[in-house]
Amino acid sequence: MLCRDLAAAGAVREEILRVVPGAEIDSIRCDLSSLRSVRECARAVRAGFGTLKLLINNAGMVSTRHRMSEDGFELTFASNHLGPFLLTRLLLDRMEPDGRIINVASRAHYPGKMDLETVADPRARYRSMAAYSRSKLANIMFTIALARRLQGTGVTANCLHPGVVATNLLPRWLQVIKPLLSLVMFDSERGARTTLYLALSDEVAGSSGQYFDEHHVVRTASPIANDRALQETLWSASEGWTGLRTNTAG
Repeated sequence: MLCRDLAAAGAVREEILRVVPGAEIDSIRCDLSSLRSVRECARAVRAGFGTLKLLINNAGMVSTRHRMSEDGFELTFASNHLGPFLLTRLLLDRMEPDGRIINVASRAHYPGKMDLETVADPRARYRSMAAYSRSKLANIMFTIALARRLQGTGVTANCLHPGVVATNLLPRWLQVIKPLLSLVMFDSERGARTTLYLALSDEVAGSSGQYFDEHHVVRTASPIANDRALQETLWSASEGWTGLRTNTAG
C-alpha cells in the first residue's frame, strides 16, 4: 500500500488482517502531489520487492481553492495525474509480462478541458470541479496512450469510473444530503468493485486501453479523451514536468 498517511495505512492494514489473518501487507509513504515523494516511494518499491502483477492508481483529491504543489503545479492536477504518471513510469519495467495497470478515473471527465497552459500558473482562474474534471480526463488520456505503448508486451492498462462513492471527496453539501441519495450512491466497498474486476477477472485478460463504468461495462470516453494528438501532447508535457526522458523508466 502506497499511502500519504502511514498512520491511516496502519489502521487499514489492521482491518485487512482481521479479515485475512497472516496476510503480508507493507506500507510505503507516497505523497502523490510531491514528485520527490513519488521518486522516493518508487526507489523503496524497487529495492524491497520483485516484479509487480498489479499497479492500481486509486488515490485522488480535489482542492476547493487554488493551491500549488511543492513542485509548482496546480495541486489537483499534480496529485491526480502527475504523481500517478511518474509512479507508473518509474515502476513500468517491474511489471510482469501479464501485469495489469489500473487507473481510477471518473465520468466527471466528460465536461473536462485539457488546458495545459494553466497547470503551472499560480494566477490562473480556478474552479474546483473544472480542475477535478481536467485531472480525471488526464487519467483516461494517459491510460489510452500508455496502452498504445504497451502493445505486444502483455502488460495492459485500463481505467474506470467507480460510481459516485460516499467518501470524503464528496463536496460538503453533497455529504449532508447523502442519506437521501443512498440508492444511487455507493459505499466504499461497492465503489471498489470495478477496480477489483479489472484487477482480477479473467474476463478482461488482454483488454487494454478501455474505459469501464461502475457496472463493468466498456464505455466510450469523451471525444477529447480519445484525441490521439492531445494524448501525445499531454504525455510529452507530463514527461517534461516530471523530469522523465522519453523511452525511459525514469
